[in-house]
Amino acid sequence: MTYPWAAGEVLTASDLNNYAGLVFIKSQTIGSGVSSVTVSNAFSSTFDNYRIHANGIVVSADSNMYMTLGSATSSYYGALVYASYSGAGPSAVGDNNNSRFSYCGGGAVIGSCLIEVMMPFATTNTEIMARQRYSVVYGTYIGHHADATSHTSFTLTMASGTMTGGTIRVYGYNNG
Repeated sequence: MTYPWAAGEVLTASDLNNYAGLVFIKSQTIGSGVSSVTVSNAFSSTFDNYRIHANGIVVSADSNMYMTLGSATSSYYGALVYASYSGAGPSAVGDNNNSRFSYCGGGAVIGSCLIEVMMPFATTNTEIMARQRYSVVYGTYIGHHADATSHTSFTLTMASGTMTGGTIRVYGYNNG
């Protein structure tokens, strides 16, 4: 693929708007022994949809990872369909007007999350899809925040225990 810019050139918003794909927005290092991490200025009018990827996190407990949009503390809905690699058929759990998205990641020893976020900056419902790995359980969580509020930040919180190290990276989906 040929790009209309040269190596080392500073790209403008107009340049980015002509390129389809993921555009890096920011990264944030996670501190030591923290129960939550807030990522500010992650969402804006520049992109409609986002990918959040956090990895390399050492966790102190085998725990789920929660996600909160901005300061919103209600109207979170969703469902996790999951199965154990050593068990029988799938199971499901859900969020019904919860205070956060409950199943956005997690882990045992190494925590991680991969979350797709749709329309967080728009004044409409925000939707998410997340990959879940919790101990020996794997699944997919799909949810929406039923609140027409524009969000610029998010917080990842462990259900129990703490996080140390690792990096959260935020990318915007550019339609080109």
